[in-house]
Amino acid sequence: MNKDLIIIGAGQSALACAYYLRRTDIDYTILDASQQCGGSWNKYWDSLTLFSPAKHSSLPGWFMPPSKDRYPTREEVIDYLCKYEKKYNVPVERPVKVESLHKENGIFTLKTSTGNVQSRTVISATGTLRNPHIPNVPGKEKFNGKQIHSAYYQNPNSLAGKKVLIVGEGNSGAQILAEVSKIAETYWATKNSPDFLPDDVDGHVLFDVASAKYYAKQKGEHFDSSQYNLGNIVMVPSVKEAHERGVYENPKQLKSISENGFFWTDGSFQEIDVIIWCTGFGYATQHLKPLVKPDQKGKVETEKTRAINHPGLWLVGYGGFTGFASATLIGVGRTAKQTVKEVEEYLDS
Repeated sequence: MNKDLIIIGAGQSALACAYYLRRTDIDYTILDASQQCGGSWNKYWDSLTLFSPAKHSSLPGWFMPPSKDRYPTREEVIDYLCKYEKKYNVPVERPVKVESLHKENGIFTLKTSTGNVQSRTVISATGTLRNPHIPNVPGKEKFNGKQIHSAYYQNPNSLAGKKVLIVGEGNSGAQILAEVSKIAETYWATKNSPDFLPDDVDGHVLFDVASAKYYAKQKGEHFDSSQYNLGNIVMVPSVKEAHERGVYENPKQLKSISENGFFWTDGSFQEIDVIIWCTGFGYATQHLKPLVKPDQKGKVETEKTRAINHPGLWLVGYGGFTGFASATLIGVGRTAKQTVKEVEEYLDS
C-alpha cells in the first residue's frame, strides 16, 4: 500500500480529519487496531456519560442526535461515531495495529500487524487510553488483591460485598466511586481536596469558559476562570446522587500499600480487596518511538499538531499540546481542519 496519507487510529479525532479530507484529492486510509467502530468509547466503563448535551458534543458536519437523557450515554456516543463513519464513507481498515513508524528518503514506513505500508504523510490519532498511568505509590507491587485502572474497569458487578479503594479525585474517580459505593464498602484516596462544580455547570459551560480564556490569552488579555476550574468534578446525575448519599464526605491521602490493605497519611490502616486507579493517562504514542522519541508521558514536541523536526507527521486529539480542547468531540474539529490544510499544503509542495 502506498498512500498520500495514513491516519493511525479511527476514533473521534481521526473521523474529524476524515470529514475535512473529503474536500481534498488526498489519497488516504485509516488504520485502526480495534475490531469495531467507535474508537476508545468501546473500552470505557458501561455507565460513562458525556458531560455535555448532545448538541454541544458533535463532530464537524453532523450533530449528534438528541439523547434520551440530558447527557449522551456511552452506547449513544458509540452509535453516533459508527454512523458518522458510515455517513461520510470513511475508509477504515481494521483490525490493523501500527507497531512502529520509520522514515527514509521522505517516505514513512508503518510496520503493522498485517505487514508494512508506506505513506508520504502520517497523522497519529491514537489518543490516551492505551497508556494508562498508575502513580508510584510505595508498596503497590506487594498488594495481593486485585488492581485495575479505570481504562479496564467496566462495571461494579464483581465487587459486591468487597472492600474497594478508589484512587483519584477527578471525574472518573467520582463517577466510578458513585456506582461502586452502592454495592461495596468504599474508600476514596485523593491527592488534593476534590472540588465539585455547581449543579448547572456542565461540559458545555466549561468549554465556553475555556474558549474565552484561550482567546483572551491569544490577545494578551487576562480572563478570570477560577470559579470554573476545568479539573473540577461535573455533577452528572450519578455523582449528584452519590453526593446526596454522603459518599464523598471523607476523602484522605494515601501513604502506602501493603499485602492486604493500605495506610492513610495519618498512619491508620485499612484492609481492602480491590484497588481501582482513576489516575489518568499518558499519551498513546509508543508506535512513534523509533522516529520521534516521545517523553516519559508519551508527549511529542509539536507546533500545534505538526511534529517539530519531523516533516510530514502530525498528531491530532491528544489534548493541550496538540491544540485547545483537541481531546473533546466538540473541540477536535478546529485542529483537524487546520491539520488537513497543512497536510494538503505539504503534499502540494
